[in-house]
Amino acid sequence: MTIALAGLLLLPACKTVTQTTFEVVPSPVPVIGYDPSRDLGPLFHDVQMARLYDDSKTFVDARPLDAPAALGARYLTEKTAAGFSLKAFVDRWFAPPGAIAAGAGSAASTSMEQHIRDLWPQLTRAADTASAGSSLLPLPKPYVVPGGRFREVYYWDSYFTMLGLIESRRTDLVANMLDNFAHLITTVGHIPNGNRTYYLSRSQPPFFAAMVGLYATATDTGTAMRYLAAMEREHAFWMDGAAALKPGVANRRVVRMRDGALLNRYWDDRPAPRPESYREDFELGEPLPAAKREALYTNIRAAAESGWDFSSRWMRDTTDLRTLETTDLAPVDLNSLLYHTERTIAALRRFRNASGDSVVAAQFEAAATTRRAALLAASWDARSGFFYDVRWRNGERVTDRPTLAAAAPLYFGLATAEQGRAVASKLERDFLRAGGFVTTMIRSGQQWDAPNGWPPLQWMSMEGVRRYGRGDLADTARDRWLTLNRRTYAAVGKMTEKYDVLDLTRPAGGGEYPTQDGFGWTNGVALALAALGSVR
Repeated sequence: MTIALAGLLLLPACKTVTQTTFEVVPSPVPVIGYDPSRDLGPLFHDVQMARLYDDSKTFVDARPLDAPAALGARYLTEKTAAGFSLKAFVDRWFAPPGAIAAGAGSAASTSMEQHIRDLWPQLTRAADTASAGSSLLPLPKPYVVPGGRFREVYYWDSYFTMLGLIESRRTDLVANMLDNFAHLITTVGHIPNGNRTYYLSRSQPPFFAAMVGLYATATDTGTAMRYLAAMEREHAFWMDGAAALKPGVANRRVVRMRDGALLNRYWDDRPAPRPESYREDFELGEPLPAAKREALYTNIRAAAESGWDFSSRWMRDTTDLRTLETTDLAPVDLNSLLYHTERTIAALRRFRNASGDSVVAAQFEAAATTRRAALLAASWDARSGFFYDVRWRNGERVTDRPTLAAAAPLYFGLATAEQGRAVASKLERDFLRAGGFVTTMIRSGQQWDAPNGWPPLQWMSMEGVRRYGRGDLADTARDRWLTLNRRTYAAVGKMTEKYDVLDLTRPAGGGEYPTQDGFGWTNGVALALAALGSVR
């Protein structure tokens, strides 16, 4: 079992076999709890458009002090009265949320590593109590949140946060978070973007199997077995509709390429403005015809599911967010993750070896190897020596927008040795900067573009090239990134969610909200990298 999980990323690629399909249980968007965009009626739209809060997320996280339907009705009655103040109404009937670990700086005498360990209690929420007046989806065990405006658990963030929790010997929290994610899969049908009702229509990059591997490697590898059913149900969520797909057609998150190969894309089931960014989405889409407006909203939400919200990676015109084509792309990192999930499930089935396990294991092994063959054929560009997202309808690689997503096939072991070396060389030549790896080559003003560097992408890029024999490059990038982390911490006493890796004197910027303090995945990656070797 130790070999199956701890060494899973190091296993050689398998030979291509016939495509296998699975029995998939559809997972429609459930209606659970208080959703402000649904339950407040016109009051929700009016509050968000009135800019009562600097951040649109504040209102959807606020707690109504009376039944939402009653507040919606009261608003419709009172708003026509002389002297009515929307702000006064909201101040009276809603309790705003606070930021998590806001301003949690440290004295100059405290090391960065100790500061991060001191932050874990501030970033940990206790098990939730269900509340009819909250958009929070209650979780049964304590969990770590990113910090700042991010007051709830976030799916893919948590994998990188767990790296640091394990270094801090907090495997108890890792276990709690895995149990919470399994709970969400059981009760909701998937792991949402975060545990909020307004996130239910989308997920995030599916790191659950990778999280289980981290925990099993750090503790008792046998504990991974208790998450097998949840892994398989999550896989079913991502593969919903696959069996009936014809070439060139998509259903939700699965696409069938023109050659018949199955790959996945990001998606969201609600073609409407995101409640947590309602004003921004509404104003962007309002000038468009209805059909184009719905398509834009779907692409915005799909980009949010990717975690890269937003980036030139998803934009036809890198100056115009209205040209998002997220759902038209088969992303190289998403499909690398699902390859890893399929191999992990197969390994666990073979280890358990109960009745029928060998048959199911063979199915998942077949799915993984055929996915690998399909992804390498579609996304690898031999001329530039790099992996790219693919327009699944016509098979066109998006070669004009190289990104750090190309490191995912290295991190999860899909790339051949030759491909791994080529990608590492391009990362060194084009992406390595003074503070680490830059996310893209394009300065679009979006936060997942130059000049920003992001902790999860640093980790996967560094460990990806290390896996393919470029430990020298990994160490150089690690030292530059940690030097930037330490420099920023020494200056402001904080860890932030992203960093400018081109100009080390400037804070990172771009996007819909200010750079947040905290910060879960920055902490996790910093501790894990520091444990690999000290900065020289």
